[in-house]
Amino acid sequence: MINHSEEAFVQANGIQLCYDTFGSKNDPPMLLIMGLGVQMVAWPDEFCAQLAQKGFWVIRFDNRDVGKSTSLDEAGIPNVMEVMMAAMQGQTPSAPYLLKDMAQDAVGLLDALGIEKAHVVGASMGGMIVQELLIHSPERISTATSIMSTTGDPSLPQATPEALNVLMTPAPMQRDKYLDNSLTVWQVLNGDVFPLRETAVREHAALAFDRGLNPAGTARQMAAIFASGSRREPLKQVQVPTLVIHGDADPLVPLAAGEDTAVHIPNAELLIIEGMGHGLPLETWPQVVGAIVNHAHLRIAG
Repeated sequence: MINHSEEAFVQANGIQLCYDTFGSKNDPPMLLIMGLGVQMVAWPDEFCAQLAQKGFWVIRFDNRDVGKSTSLDEAGIPNVMEVMMAAMQGQTPSAPYLLKDMAQDAVGLLDALGIEKAHVVGASMGGMIVQELLIHSPERISTATSIMSTTGDPSLPQATPEALNVLMTPAPMQRDKYLDNSLTVWQVLNGDVFPLRETAVREHAALAFDRGLNPAGTARQMAAIFASGSRREPLKQVQVPTLVIHGDADPLVPLAAGEDTAVHIPNAELLIIEGMGHGLPLETWPQVVGAIVNHAHLRIAG
């Protein structure tokens, strides 16, 4: 039986972060970073347990402005469309904070837990935060894994209209309607190859709703993504062993974005998973968990 801790809180980078852990503190630490507006519980317990069973102390946390971590309400609500359009036109829009600030939250969490270096895994926006860590705090990373993410370069292919629509449409704040809406969202993001497990989607949506929603925080995170610009050039200097995982059916962050990430990080390994959309269906776990574990173990062995 894998040990799963209770939720706990630490002060990190001037804010409070909520986190929990799986496995033994004596094992090499592995930090999981989730995506836009998504709570730490989007890393399913069973997924985390599988990583822990392979010999890692797995840590997941709520990013700032999501779940039970600090909400930066005093920062206001940005006009995301204005920020996005400015970024697409090559301007440098302002935002309440940037992805590099969120990366420093992760560093603060490692500090609070007494961790010098960790294997770091990020999904979607979490992958972007991992990239910021590679650029600004490489000494804290043993290995990096960027999943269904992007360098943020504006020249890359954009999301499909359907995926962009579900991303930009505010979710209803009534519990039953929120659960129904989550199915609509994942029917688009999941793609058509792997079956959508509707019961699991609704259970996760219920858990997220009950832990607390923060639409304004999601807007601030989205502004941070667009205002942070392209990471292509600084990524060329990265020396940390990096794995890039991407699905070839991703409607939100097209495969070209994952390929672009792998091209610009020296010696990065690219794993393309056939049929995977913008999510981690159960059927992909053997490949994804296996690749993350093998990547990390090669570093340990080396």
